[in-house]
Amino acid sequence: MKITKRELSMQENYIKMHRRHHHLITFWRLMIFIGFLFLWEISADMGWIDSFFFSSPSRVVQCFLSLCADRSIFLHIGITLWETVFSFLLVFLISLAVSTILWYSNRLSEILEPYLVILNSLPKSALAPLFIVWLGTGTTTIIVAGISVAIFGSIISFYTGFKQVDPEKITLIYTLGGRKKDAFTKVILPGSIPTMISTTKVNIGLALVGVIIGEFLAARRGLGYLIIYGSQVFQLNMVITSIIILCIIAFGFYKGIQCIEHRMRAALKM
Repeated sequence: MKITKRELSMQENYIKMHRRHHHLITFWRLMIFIGFLFLWEISADMGWIDSFFFSSPSRVVQCFLSLCADRSIFLHIGITLWETVFSFLLVFLISLAVSTILWYSNRLSEILEPYLVILNSLPKSALAPLFIVWLGTGTTTIIVAGISVAIFGSIISFYTGFKQVDPEKITLIYTLGGRKKDAFTKVILPGSIPTMISTTKVNIGLALVGVIIGEFLAARRGLGYLIIYGSQVFQLNMVITSIIILCIIAFGFYKGIQCIEHRMRAALKM
């Protein structure tokens, strides 16, 4: 099938408009961020806010450079990153495995569904002291805290995505002589990819939150520990610097998953 010049021109215009739209969105995001930093710095310099409590961009940069001088900040960032990524991967694998089991057994899913909802509604920060008593202080407790924040909601989302796949496609698999395994691998999993990716975007942030909660209580290293230490010695510049680094990490995780999402969608369209 040949593409006419008019269709080719329309396609090129669409691509240009699409890129222009993304460039415009990026520009305004950057302008809002720069405007916030400018207003924050001016407010601290003019005395509109107390720089001791609220810091300022210049003080945050000075604090970050001082932490870089002894290289301690890289150790804290690396530990938090490792704990978050490991917790996130465990959440994804466990959620996928449990959701698959629930999809294969309707009776088991009906039995466990209320328990999953109840466990998902629990305030996870209340469980952290129990994890310390059960597991002691250390990396294991922090990773378990990171998993506990996201795991139950992730299982519910994955399972819900499995159940929302077009049932007619599953019926077609059975009609052609396929088994339940074929229906799962050829219909359920591919059809649930958008739901799994959207859930994954949320899970990476929740895993980071859980890790920080664990570091508040059971760590001697990591950005969560740095926040608690800074608040205890009234070095609020250190606290705000650590929080900003966490925001940058969360943004990096989000953009990474977004890139994976774009590539998967492009592969599915091919």
